[in-house]
Amino acid sequence: MKKWYAVIGDPIAHSLSPFMHDYWFEEHGIDATYIPVHVQPFELENAFNAMKTLGVSGFNITLPHKQSIIPFLSKLDETAVVMNAVNTVTFNGRQYIGWNTDGDGFVRSLSAQPVTLNEKVLIIGAGGAARGIAFALKRANYKDVTITNRTYRRAKELAEASGSSALTIKDAELSLADFSIIIQTTSVGLAKDEALPISLENLSIGSLVADIIYNPLETPFLKAAQEKNCTIMNGVGMFVYQGAIAFEKWTGIKPDTEKMIEIITEKLGGNYVNR
Repeated sequence: MKKWYAVIGDPIAHSLSPFMHDYWFEEHGIDATYIPVHVQPFELENAFNAMKTLGVSGFNITLPHKQSIIPFLSKLDETAVVMNAVNTVTFNGRQYIGWNTDGDGFVRSLSAQPVTLNEKVLIIGAGGAARGIAFALKRANYKDVTITNRTYRRAKELAEASGSSALTIKDAELSLADFSIIIQTTSVGLAKDEALPISLENLSIGSLVADIIYNPLETPFLKAAQEKNCTIMNGVGMFVYQGAIAFEKWTGIKPDTEKMIEIITEKLGGNYVNR
């Protein structure tokens, strides 16, 4: 019987996960399909129960459900427990198990850049993706990680949980020149206006500025950083690597990530992922 997989989120129309996974299914001769499912927060439990009834073989979770999905799952992998966020669900025939591949996906993408473990890193945001990245960076032995968030309490909670530091948005803006890696993890870049999650006025020339959003390739945040002569890194690499980890968990197959990065970038109208 044909298997089916999905990605759930709100919004979801921008997601290229269906394209990516269907491409890999076809490339490896797997009889399966992958669909996007728009699920608003109040619909999450009913949507999950419906997917189970319809026999979903596994699924991904994006904003804003990465933490709220947890109570409905049978068990969590250590990555999801530590990060208190889930972006991938597998089904072993009896149980739906939650994993977090976001952080490792980002770190794999970051490793392609000329950075060292001693860089000072600032993470903007304290949601599910920020948690995944914060814990993965610490696991990868990045020495100096700081969290900032519009609600300082959430930044402090994540910092304490991950062994990082915390700053208010105002203090982060004032000390932005101290950081050589800045990672934007909020959904601000999905908006059609030019809003930024933090002022980049004090950004140092040559810093690496990353946005985990991949569609559009250049968010207002990345455009502003590029105008400050910084190296920018969009979310295509993280998107592909986290998806590849999920795909391997579902199928046991490691897909071609470099080829997919090129395909996704071209599909979005770009020529090169990070510049």
